[in-house]
Amino acid sequence: MSPQPPEKNSSHLPALPKSPTGIPGLDEITEGGLPKGRPTLVCGGAGCGKTLLSIEFIVRGALQFGEPGVFMAFEEKADELTQNVASLGYNLEQMQQEKRIKLDHVHIARSEIEETGEYNLDGLFIRLGYAIDTIGAKRVVLDTIENLFSGLDNQGILRAELRRLFDWLKEKKVTTIITGERGDGTLTRHGLEEYVSDCVILLEHRVSNQISTRLMRIVKYRGSVHGTNEYPFLIDKEGISVLPVTSLTLDHPVSSDTVSSGIPALDKMLGGNGFYRGSSILVSGTAGTGKTSIAATFAHAACLRQERCLYFAFEESPQQIIRNMRSIGIDLQSHVASGLLKFHAARPTLNGLEMHLVAINKLITEFKPQVVILDPITNLITVGSVSEVKSMLIRLIDFLQAKQVTVLFTALTLNNIVNEQTDEGVSSLVDAWLLVRDIEFNGERNRGMYVMKSRGMQHSKQVREFVISDNGLTLVDVYLGPGGVLTGSAREAQQLQEVTGLALRDHALGRKDREIERKRLVLEAKIQSLREEFESVQEELNKNYIEEELRKEVMEKNREQQIRQRHNES
Repeated sequence: MSPQPPEKNSSHLPALPKSPTGIPGLDEITEGGLPKGRPTLVCGGAGCGKTLLSIEFIVRGALQFGEPGVFMAFEEKADELTQNVASLGYNLEQMQQEKRIKLDHVHIARSEIEETGEYNLDGLFIRLGYAIDTIGAKRVVLDTIENLFSGLDNQGILRAELRRLFDWLKEKKVTTIITGERGDGTLTRHGLEEYVSDCVILLEHRVSNQISTRLMRIVKYRGSVHGTNEYPFLIDKEGISVLPVTSLTLDHPVSSDTVSSGIPALDKMLGGNGFYRGSSILVSGTAGTGKTSIAATFAHAACLRQERCLYFAFEESPQQIIRNMRSIGIDLQSHVASGLLKFHAARPTLNGLEMHLVAINKLITEFKPQVVILDPITNLITVGSVSEVKSMLIRLIDFLQAKQVTVLFTALTLNNIVNEQTDEGVSSLVDAWLLVRDIEFNGERNRGMYVMKSRGMQHSKQVREFVISDNGLTLVDVYLGPGGVLTGSAREAQQLQEVTGLALRDHALGRKDREIERKRLVLEAKIQSLREEFESVQEELNKNYIEEELRKEVMEKNREQQIRQRHNES
């Protein structure tokens, strides 16, 4: 038998030390941060966010992890950089005074390189080494590397100096970010830096259909597992946020608790208690069927349970939704004032799908809601194809289920069966699907609600008439008339007809009852008269009988008296 190779035991292998960036999402896709004590190349075109990512790496390192940093810029001056990041809430001047960071601007004239004909980075090493030693820096940023080699065409010298730079940084044991401009067909302009970097991060700023999207990709990461997909990231007043949700592991926790839909009759159709907590719900229907009203009622019910609700509106403004819901007796403004309900309204064309996903992810992380509403998801089609919208919604559902957040989508469908069964491809993904349809009968348009599916619970298979009134939303029980299911005025007319018929029947029955009662009284009167007549005859008979008995008794007494008298006389 041939000997078996020894088993690999990863638990005894030393893990690669990493420096966390503190940037939301980036540490997740790099599984801990950037390689500690090694250089990382951040490359991309103009305006993709290289400098911002670098300065956040320095500032967050100093504030969150107690690691001072040096930012050496070859383009922007220190005061310009300070002004540029002030909008993010970073006071670089104060941090420099506290020796948490050090900003240094190095000007390199291209003419000097061309005139001397010689080039090396010894001067940079001295200046950078002094800055590192002054504050005890653990992190370094060089922004951007192209300026170090502007005008230098000798590839041999370029490659040698790059290796010297990277080796020198490793000897100083500082975690470094070096930014580089995107080249033509290469990651950087010189096409060499990526071969000597331990980690390469590519930033891209794409514009499609006049909509911009920022994407990040980890091109390589020596000695570490990392995410390999493209990740959307957002730049706002709080800096960079990366969305790491890219795949479905299908191992999310589930709950058996239920939450009310806010419509008691609908809860009854769903088994009596509503939807499962942490589930995904789709409400689809044609225009004007009340999808937003159902969503608002669901939000209202969540706030009444003292749960936070985040409402993403892609079609109407918050003020418009609040005003419209007052007409059906729902006061959303009070929930907004209490802080339980938060609206985020934006046209889908404001950002690309990926940017919408990042913004939604960030707001959910900040607000920490128990209920999320997207109304309607159909409008997202304007910024992406059906497959792209489906991909986005899959990632969003995955993210929310991991956090046990209940989400409700609304979707517009057309008056055909095909669209009712697609709904941006999300109908097969959600846990519960409600379909609201127009029911036209007798020249009248009404609404009918179907529970198409509700995973894990028994639910009604019947169609209920969906009624929107001043008092809110209700579902009318199924009403069967002579010709089938009736809705609206036809149902009311049939009900009125039945009520009228019932009243006439009751009146007829009452009249018969009164006639019977009168006959009963007459018969009872006759019976009473006969009884009295019988008693009178009986009394007369009894009187004659008594008189006869008295006569006999008197005669018997007289006879006995006569017998005694004769006996005495003798």
